[in-house]
Amino acid sequence: MDYQVIKVKEDILVENNKKAEEVRDFLKKKHIYFINVMASPGAGKTTLLINLINRLKEKYRIGVMEADIDGEEDAIDVSRLTGVRSIQVHTSGACHLTAQMTMDAINSFGVDDLDVVILENIGNLVCPAEFDTGSDINMMLLSVPEGEDKPLKYPLMFEVSNISVITKIDTLPVFDFNFEKCEEYIHRRNKNAKVFKVSASKDIGVDELAAYINNLIKSKK
Repeated sequence: MDYQVIKVKEDILVENNKKAEEVRDFLKKKHIYFINVMASPGAGKTTLLINLINRLKEKYRIGVMEADIDGEEDAIDVSRLTGVRSIQVHTSGACHLTAQMTMDAINSFGVDDLDVVILENIGNLVCPAEFDTGSDINMMLLSVPEGEDKPLKYPLMFEVSNISVITKIDTLPVFDFNFEKCEEYIHRRNKNAKVFKVSASKDIGVDELAAYINNLIKSKK
């Protein structure tokens, strides 16, 4: 008997993609730039976001939505260390945010006073890549301790990400990581991906990334 499991999954994604376009249209009308940030747990998403926000907050009114299965630590840290408004989004066990969940969070958050909305998605390299959130751009982080081979093992994440940020480059003396191979693997998945190398904790490379994101926001607005 043919249960057509693939078709069911396709149907779910079709509905999600329709809702994602609604999110995009909604934010476009309000002139808000939406950034979706994805990575494994511990890759340094929150630390990098805090560093980036502190560089951009004088130019833009920024709001942050922190998505986790449970806990509120990230939203508290972002608000405390940047002064921008943030909320915690609990997914009740889900390993990703759908476009509908994103829209619900945006409506609860209230974005009329914002120029930029940043979503820190659930930490993993699989599920978040499958669901379009309605963002203008996807930025994924890959930390040096994870190894340069991840674009080969998790292709979709790198295919859907416009920006790939290699983080924790200050740990290179401890880990065997090949930048050239990693960049080659990233561009094998997405030839147009922009690649940055940073250490948010040591404040290395963040200026270049912030400048690039600033230009993206300005070009849309």
